[in-house]
Amino acid sequence: MSLRLGDVAPDFDANTTQGTIRFHEWLGNSWGMLFSHPADFTPVCTTELGKTALLQGEFEKRNVKVIAVSVDDLESHNRWIPDINEVTGSDVNFPIIADEGRKVAQLYDMIHPNASEKATVRSVFIIGPDKKIKLTLTYPASTGRNFNELLRVVDSLQLTATHSVATPADWKDGEDVIVVPAVSTEDAEKKFTKGLRIVKPYLRYTPQPNK
Repeated sequence: MSLRLGDVAPDFDANTTQGTIRFHEWLGNSWGMLFSHPADFTPVCTTELGKTALLQGEFEKRNVKVIAVSVDDLESHNRWIPDINEVTGSDVNFPIIADEGRKVAQLYDMIHPNASEKATVRSVFIIGPDKKIKLTLTYPASTGRNFNELLRVVDSLQLTATHSVATPADWKDGEDVIVVPAVSTEDAEKKFTKGLRIVKPYLRYTPQPNK
């Protein structure tokens, strides 16, 4: 059965380019991003892991630990990393799971027989400090992911987890947010002291409360 939002992310032991880990223990109290790539030494994956490495500081600012996975072995990962660094001008300093037994891929339903019997598709799981899945995305092997968009999603997830707000279409950190319907207008006026802009009774904007 496929994993759903709100499910506890399956725990596992794995060998990685930074040693053996137990996933939940490795996450600790951090947020996490687990993302799969179809295979080592492939062009799109090279750009993706390089981009993630270049954005590592942005993920760290948000208390997000990043970890990649593919069904290739540890030796292959370690031979590939210098290529990624050379091509993208990055320094891959996050772990890559060697999942040649496909344990992690199967736990997270990352292998889709309609696409390939053995290669993982481009899946992304954002996991909260409570170890629950907050976001899932799946791309075909031919389409590279937008990692700036993943940072934007993390900003939204972290904001909406602690305030009674939602984020509108194309929202970026620092822009106005929407008051959730569960909060009455009367309560919203008291709660959101920076102001309330009422477009419709059900559509009420307020400046981002944590700025």
